[in-house]
Amino acid sequence: MSVPMNRVAIITEMARRHMTCNKLVELSGVSRVTITAVRNGKSCSRETADKLAAVLGRGIIRKEA
Repeated sequence: MSVPMNRVAIITEMARRHMTCNKLVELSGVSRVTITAVRNGKSCSRETADKLAAVLGRGIIRKEA
């Protein structure tokens, strides 16, 4: 199942934490290619969403209406 991500929240959280994409790769275990895709608005797997949320917080997962 594909999980919609809040790209603005991801970018905001990364900036707030002064986190580079490479640092997010290191902390989350998610590939740089996947992180770039998610930052550009692509959905991702539940597993990937959970890994990113563990680092940046649950607010990065877009709530569906």
